[in-house]
Amino acid sequence: MAQFVVRHLEDEVKSRLQRRAARHGRSMEEEARDILRNALKNEGASHPLLGSRIAARFTRRGLVKDLPELHGQVARPAHFE
Repeated sequence: MAQFVVRHLEDEVKSRLQRRAARHGRSMEEEARDILRNALKNEGASHPLLGSRIAARFTRRGLVKDLPELHGQVARPAHFE
């Protein structure tokens, strides 16, 4: 297993890590490993694009037809009359 040293860690960060580790009943080292594992577990996974996420959200609300693509179009201000 690999090892590395974190230098110049602020005292407040160290204190917060100690408190968090104590709350979870483990050492600071194990807490740091858990934080790193969780931070990186989805790294590199593909995430749906914004338009796909918006369409998925409205599908649950009854959207049944496709939304037109707006790539390359100039944004226009909304007009409320």
